[in-house]
Amino acid sequence: MQKLDRYLTGEFAQAIFATLVVLLIVCVGGAFTDVLEDIAKGKVPAGLMLVQLGLVLIKWLPLILPLALLLGLMLGMGRLYRDSEMPVIASVGVGPRRLLRPLLLVAGPIVLLVGACSMWLGPWADRSSRAMINEANRSLVVAGLEPGAFTGLPNGNGVIYVGGMSNDGKSFDRVFIYRAKPDRRDVTTSKTGRLTVDANGERYLTLDDGFEVEGPDNGDLNYRLMRYKRNDVLLPANEDRYDPKSPEMLTTLQLIGDPRREANAQLHYRLTPPLMALAFALLAIPLARSTPRQARYGSMLIGFLAYLIGFNFMMMGTGWLEDGKIPGPLGLWWLSVPLLAVASWMYLRDGRVGRRRAAA
Repeated sequence: MQKLDRYLTGEFAQAIFATLVVLLIVCVGGAFTDVLEDIAKGKVPAGLMLVQLGLVLIKWLPLILPLALLLGLMLGMGRLYRDSEMPVIASVGVGPRRLLRPLLLVAGPIVLLVGACSMWLGPWADRSSRAMINEANRSLVVAGLEPGAFTGLPNGNGVIYVGGMSNDGKSFDRVFIYRAKPDRRDVTTSKTGRLTVDANGERYLTLDDGFEVEGPDNGDLNYRLMRYKRNDVLLPANEDRYDPKSPEMLTTLQLIGDPRREANAQLHYRLTPPLMALAFALLAIPLARSTPRQARYGSMLIGFLAYLIGFNFMMMGTGWLEDGKIPGPLGLWWLSVPLLAVASWMYLRDGRVGRRRAAA
């Protein structure tokens, strides 16, 4: 590799890495807020917070990496133009087309990483996230229940207390359950109990030898005390259920042979990000062209708007495919192929000097 290629590759890589760090810091805050909101609503157990945060970030990488690639390349090229390094490089016969090699050395692995995250890592993270939440419904240990402490039930419908619990979190003793309903309140106590799951995935606390007090929530003293030998208490489940047949949960190879419109839309949703990342990498070079005294961030705004428009059309196009408004074979090729063609055309024309008209 020539010294110029090494120099440009280093400049591009440093700028992209710095941009990616900033974007990840911003996205971590947004993902952390979403996970905390799900925990507060009872959709995600508190013990899975860090794991869910990491899986959410993996799922977001196909959307974050193309933006980091675009803005990072524009920052790197902008610095070369601002410090008058590009005119010096051009004076020795190195034009924008000669930058294709160092550009691909940096952008190529990132495009491949975007494709891997979009078609494999992202769906795997989504499946793992929902499977963990679904498994949390089967184990009170994962759901955050601790012996000797009061724990809120999912969706904020009450609290539960256990004095002791087995290592697998499926059997316990000295149980206290308070459940709030729209027009009544129930308090249940038991000496021993165990966690059971029926064929439909519903969770029950099967309690033995206990008492239950129930009554109205309007201040009336019409309460009733019952003693039972066995009592199956239904636990509220999360709103989102893990459906292994959903297109979002299927692997990319499974989507190829799936005839459903939703599966075809999901397939194109996974194929489009790496193509758009390559287009944005080519587009960054002509967009970054500037004079030493030109405004520094004007072209950055144009590039960011191009990213927003491109990915918004990708989201809308996915919805149109699911609704049948776009023919299935057309997919999202109408977006990625023209964008890639325009980016290639702008890259090849960058720096080309137009012919002067002959004097009349």
